[in-house]
Amino acid sequence: MSRNAVLLLIACLVAPSLQAAELVVYTERKEPLVKPIFDRYERETGTRVRLLSDAAPVLIERIAAEGANTRADLFMAVDAGNLWQAAERGLLDPTKSPALDAAIPARLRDPQGRWFALSLRARTLVYSTARVKPAELSTYEALADAKWKGRLCLRSSKKVYNQSLVATMIERLGAERTEKVVRGWVANLATAPFADDTLLANAIAAGQCDVGLVNTYYLGRLQHDTPGFPVQVFWADQAGAGAHVNVSGAGVVAASRNKAEARKFLEWLASDAVQAEFAAVNFETPARPGVKLDPVVAAWGPFRADPVNVSVAGKRQAEAVRLMDRAGWR
Repeated sequence: MSRNAVLLLIACLVAPSLQAAELVVYTERKEPLVKPIFDRYERETGTRVRLLSDAAPVLIERIAAEGANTRADLFMAVDAGNLWQAAERGLLDPTKSPALDAAIPARLRDPQGRWFALSLRARTLVYSTARVKPAELSTYEALADAKWKGRLCLRSSKKVYNQSLVATMIERLGAERTEKVVRGWVANLATAPFADDTLLANAIAAGQCDVGLVNTYYLGRLQHDTPGFPVQVFWADQAGAGAHVNVSGAGVVAASRNKAEARKFLEWLASDAVQAEFAAVNFETPARPGVKLDPVVAAWGPFRADPVNVSVAGKRQAEAVRLMDRAGWR
């Protein structure tokens, strides 16, 4: 074999190893919220991050159907219940990482290390600044009081965010007391439940109702786009269990062929330098404590979160759905 032929053969064998590494993320998080961050990772490390975006249940079924042939390296969802479902299906691998354990508090990650929170989204009370005084507000349970009859707005019980809230309440209050509260909410509704939290917040601003429950980032968007928007956050139950929080998070797919690189990417997403950007793009709170907040989020003031592990949202999800149905929350 000629010298040139040998060199050509060596080049062919070496070329694949010189190609840039690639990760594939199956994500429920919207592309505009993650693409700039994924692109930043490629600039900093040379590893390309590709994404496939869809609803979490669809992605979970896709990973399960693809089995060992899946292209997914990470699964990213915007609700702890969905992360729990993926983990319980055996689709996520435990990730041993001192860096992740140090960055993400224990209550914000799977006890077995199969997924980790990357940002927090509190689901708490919001109110009309024109018709409600903060001193009138206190807990989630208090919204079942007769004083709020015809003044409360809720989002549909079909949304996983409400299912996760009720699941956490069952863990804390017990099923019987939680059902009594939910029945009180339904009795106090000013109108039929809304399809999303933006519509709900706008209904409060328009005078259709006075109080409601939303994920705070929905209000953050409205306050950012409309300075002086007449609806404000109230942190629920600060003298008791604390405000309910859910998470946006991710875990390494069990069938991934790039687990080491996927772990490095997770660690990078949980780093101090990246956490601020990851959360601020959607007016959320970083999962890593001590990271600078977006000004809109900071203006709501500090709050104490419910200390229960967020995985409860998944463990009690089915029970929560049945309870909400019995209570007439549609």
